[in-house]
Amino acid sequence: MSKTERIGIYPGTFDPITNGHMDIISRAAKHLCDKLIVSVATNAGKGPIFSLEERVAMVKAEIATLAPSLSAVIEVKPFSGLLMHWAEQSGAEIIVRGLRAVSDFEYEFQMTGMNARLNTEVETVFLMSSERHQFISSRFVKEIRQLGGDISQFVSPRVMRALDAKFQQMGR
Repeated sequence: MSKTERIGIYPGTFDPITNGHMDIISRAAKHLCDKLIVSVATNAGKGPIFSLEERVAMVKAEIATLAPSLSAVIEVKPFSGLLMHWAEQSGAEIIVRGLRAVSDFEYEFQMTGMNARLNTEVETVFLMSSERHQFISSRFVKEIRQLGGDISQFVSPRVMRALDAKFQQMGR
């Protein structure tokens, strides 16, 4: 790692990865980092429907469609535990967070304050979701699809097929 290389991490559960996530990833890789580590959290508390391994594979497949067009190196890695420990282990100096709406801000503001107390050398950078992605959430995508709705504007065809297969496997 050279001294000028900026390493950022973009943490999330990605259950599943959405077009909103992809927008944040591509913008962070284009404008903020030389290397972006998309960090897939274990996060059992959120009750993901996809296993950690499935989510990592899904994110890697989606990232593969972006990587050639970006100058930054993008890696996908699973992590568990404290985000700041993961940032330190990864050599990251930037944590990238996406904001969709004002409702996201309060939680993110509190988390950023706590992280700053844990390590002042790691900066949190917020990217506002672009207008067409502001209301996309993995939770809504799953709910809409489970109820038979069209999610093609929110996720890639690959992710939609994975969701359909998962719901079929779950008997929903």
